[in-house]
Parts: sequence; C-alpha cells; structure tokens
Amino acid sequence: MRDVELLMPAGNLEKLEYAIRYGANAVYLGVADFILRAMRKGSLITMDNLKQAVDLAHSLGAKAYVTINIFAFNNDIRQLEECLDKFKDANPDAFIVSDYGIFNMIRKKIPNIPIHVSTQTNTLNYESVKFWRDLGATRVILARELAIEDIAEIRRQVPDIELESFIHGAQCVSFSGRCLLSDYFSKGERKANHGNCSQPCRWSYKLVEETRPGEYLEINQDGRGSHILSPKDLCLVKQLPQMIDAGIDSFKVEGRTKSLYYVSAVAKTYRQAIDEVLENPYADMEKYFKELQKVGNRGYTTGFALGNNNGDSYSYDISKGLAGADFLCEFKGEKTSDNYNLVKIKNKMLLHDEVEIITPTEQFKTTVEGFKNMDGEEVELGNTNDDIYIKFSKIPEDNKYALVRTVGIKEPMNV
Repeated sequence: MRDVELLMPAGNLEKLEYAIRYGANAVYLGVADFILRAMRKGSLITMDNLKQAVDLAHSLGAKAYVTINIFAFNNDIRQLEECLDKFKDANPDAFIVSDYGIFNMIRKKIPNIPIHVSTQTNTLNYESVKFWRDLGATRVILARELAIEDIAEIRRQVPDIELESFIHGAQCVSFSGRCLLSDYFSKGERKANHGNCSQPCRWSYKLVEETRPGEYLEINQDGRGSHILSPKDLCLVKQLPQMIDAGIDSFKVEGRTKSLYYVSAVAKTYRQAIDEVLENPYADMEKYFKELQKVGNRGYTTGFALGNNNGDSYSYDISKGLAGADFLCEFKGEKTSDNYNLVKIKNKMLLHDEVEIITPTEQFKTTVEGFKNMDGEEVELGNTNDDIYIKFSKIPEDNKYALVRTVGIKEPMNV
C-alpha cells in the first residue's frame, strides 16, 4: 500500500496540534511577511517560535512544511536574507516557494532542506513539472485548474517527483490565486500576494452605467446585488478514488484562517476517507461528503477536476461560509467528581440539547444534562464565550481534544 499524505493548514500552534491529532500526516505553516495569509488569532507562528512549531509537529509524528510563497520585491529579498538562519534552524521538512529568486536563495543557502513548488507558479503540464524537477524541487503543487485526467498524464510523464493537489477549501477567483483586486480596491494597503487580502471576490456588486452616475443596477433580481466573483469551495472527497489512482502523493486542504473546529473536522473526515479508499478503491464516498457539509462552506464544487468547470461553480447568493452544523464548545480537559466537564462555549447551549461530540478517535450523539458555572452553581444555559461545566449523557473516553457541535444538516448543500 503506497503512502498518501493528508496535508492540513496550521494557522497557529493550537490548530497545528489539532490538525495532526485529527489525522494529518503533515501541516503547512508560515510566518508574517512571507506568506499569503495574514493570521489574527491564537498562538501565532512567528520567527521566534517557528522552530517550536516544527518541533511540535515532529514530536507528534508529522511533517511540517514552511511556506515562503509571497511574490517578492527587492525589500522582501533583503528581509528574507536576514531571516535565513532562523529558517534553517527551524529545520522544516520542506519549504514551499513560488518566487524564482527565493527558490534560488534557499537552494544555495539551505541546500539540505527540500523545496516544494507552490501552486502559485501555475504548473499545468508535465514539461513544467520536469523543469522544476531538474531545477532541484522534490515536489510540485499543481494548479487548481487541472482536470484529474491531466494530473494522471503528468504522473505518467514524470514518475520521479512528488505531486501535490488541493482537494478541499476556499478558492480564489483568479488563476491559481494570482489576484490584484485587493491591491486595487485598497489602493495598495491590502496586498493579496503579501498575505493581507481583503477578499473583494466575496463582495456584492452592482452595475453603474457611465452616463447615469448614482443609478445602481442590480445584476440579479434578489435585491442583494450579486457575488459575481465568489467561487464555491472546492470539495473533491467523492473524487478521492480517482485522484489517488491518478498518482497524487499529497492532498492539500486550504484553510489557515479557518477555525479550530473546521481544521479538526475536515482532517478527521479526509483521514477516514483516504484510509478507506486505500483499503477499498470502490468505497462509497457519499457519507464523507455529508460530513463535510457540517463545516463552513459557500456551497461545494468540483472545480476543474472533472474538466467541466462552469457558472455553477460560483456562489452568487452568499459570500460567507455557512455550516450544516454549528461549533458549540471545546473541552478543556478538566472534569469534576460528579462528571461535569469544563468547556469553552462557542455558541449558546441549552439544557437537553442533543449534540454531537467528535474526537480524533470517536464520534457520537449525546445530550446536555446540566450546567454549572465556575463557582459550582447550577445554571440554565451556557452563553457564547463562557467557561462553564457541562454534564453530558455520554462523554468520550479521552476528552482532551474533544469538540462539540449541533446535530444534522440545516440545509442541503449540493456539489
């Protein structure tokens, strides 16, 4: 049985650990100034704790890839030169790069660490893959615009390099994410290719006719304008058997700015799906698709994977992700003698609510039987952001990484 890697985002140290606990073989991470996502919450990964993050991944038996995938100007190169020793000391399993100059710098200054070529290079054909292989790259992250059959041909033509492909998560309206809309609308203050995109592809737009200033015309008839640039999220879990058969070595999930719950639930689902396909190539993936409907998404699409990307791949009605299940609380590991568990509430919880608990090894429904505040007094509910003790009718064997969500799908979300 060949190895197939599940590669999850690690936006901060906590998400890094949960991603691995819930099934990732590897994580990708980066630090401000050198990545395409600006992190805002949690124990952020910086140049000062980058080595700690990589060491944490290694201690959990996973690989850690460090992204340095900005499009670099001269001042970026000078800044990177000052940081190369810290990048080298962190000793990641690979660097993910898109800029030819950065590729050249790392190859010369840190030659013992492999280089993975970012999807930002728009690699679409086997000759390009051969070029990167001959230049010294050990892996190419293919462009999202490739059909599965094209990936299979690349594998046949270039069998001696690792291939990585996105399988799930948010997509940019631009070709492999190369977008200048944010730069333009923010007058250069929110540069998309320097990690601070304002996501104008998620905005609602109206038309203005040049000779009629101030007269805004609806692009559609629902009164809310239209999110004409906003792609649905990628979800290829149903196509996982074909993608494994095509020869992909690593399946990548986008989502460094997503929640702890998102990272954990998606990792758990794809870990189970990959393992089942490796045991049975004809396994039915529908149950995993239903699980992925429980996390935030803008509707799902197969994108270019089947060679038929079209207008149905865009989310014209919504710009923010909607989840089929709400993240309710996170276990904090502490438990009382009368079986109340300390949790951090994310969304209001009520007495007698039926909920679902997921852990790295378990998943089951249970019922809320009681609340106690931090003073040990019984209360009627748990409010958002409260630290509170909850008694459940059933609890996991190990609750250290347990998460709680609502049960079921609110609305059908078709791919």
